[in-house]
Amino acid sequence: MAGDSRAGRARYYDGQTAQVHEVAVRPTSHELVMYRPADSSIVARWPIGEVTVLGDLGHEAAPPVVRRGSDARLIVEDPELRRQLAGWVPALSPLVRAPAPVTGRLAGFGSALVALLAMLWLAIDYGSEFAAPLLPHHLQAQLGESVYDELTADKTECHGRQGLAAINGLANRLAEAADYPHPVTVHVIKGGPVNAFTLPGGILVFYSDLIDQAKDEAQVAGVLAHEIGHVVHYHPTKGLVRQYGLDLIGKVLSGGYSDVTTLASGGNLLLALRNGRAFEREADTTGVKLLDKLGLRADGVSSFFQQMMEKEPKDSAAVLGIWSSHPPTTERIEATKRPAIGKPPFTDAEWRALRNVCR
Repeated sequence: MAGDSRAGRARYYDGQTAQVHEVAVRPTSHELVMYRPADSSIVARWPIGEVTVLGDLGHEAAPPVVRRGSDARLIVEDPELRRQLAGWVPALSPLVRAPAPVTGRLAGFGSALVALLAMLWLAIDYGSEFAAPLLPHHLQAQLGESVYDELTADKTECHGRQGLAAINGLANRLAEAADYPHPVTVHVIKGGPVNAFTLPGGILVFYSDLIDQAKDEAQVAGVLAHEIGHVVHYHPTKGLVRQYGLDLIGKVLSGGYSDVTTLASGGNLLLALRNGRAFEREADTTGVKLLDKLGLRADGVSSFFQQMMEKEPKDSAAVLGIWSSHPPTTERIEATKRPAIGKPPFTDAEWRALRNVCR
């Protein structure tokens, strides 16, 4: 037995004393025999049917081999002997069962991370849809005012009283028509670009270049109605919540931490406030409906977009495709076309005052 080529070395613990026995191990057709290499004296005989492995190589470097119903155990650290024993005794196959490949673990981890991020994004996306209107209005207004101060710190605000009264009056009439329960405030900033945007809390910002370059009052009213569409659907608050969520996801991916103050700068705030395609379509549709509801000319939305196309024939939204935050301009023109009928949105005196709001 001492010269048997199948014998290998291991450590045997009898489970009754602290003594460690250096043993050789030899399987037979019905037994696992452990004996001392020096004199071939038998240390233990375990029936093959009672032999098992506690654990596996995925969790332990050398999982113990035991006999059922006994406290004794056999530790086989030699990989070659483990391989031989597993080949001889099927019950000992866990001795050579390889741990999960690294690629498999990475794939599992990656899948779990993707699932976690997807759940987080769904919570942010759908949560913002329902939570934004529930946020107290005074908190939304405070947020909007702080963002307004940040974005217009180096700009000149226009203070023509009659002009501001005209555009604010129309804005609040449109908001009331949508059953929006809070006041709306429109600020006019001198200069360009030819643009307008909406902040949380019903705060609108118009650039005077938009008013100056509008072909008629219906275009200004159309842009205003579009921005009111953003207001009544709480798009700015939803956008900020989602952007904060994206910031959080970015921190998770980079191993950082969530800190909403990272958005508190002009460029990042503009990114956070940028509306997506769904928001823009919703605001277009709502704006036209509100003008129709008040019996006002509603053709200014599409004619404003048409004027933009005439100045810049290359439709950047169409070129960018799915990467654009706005629908293609041609699509928006067709979706908002209305006949040039209805009451004028401003009186002649209001329109003149609005055109001179910065003078």
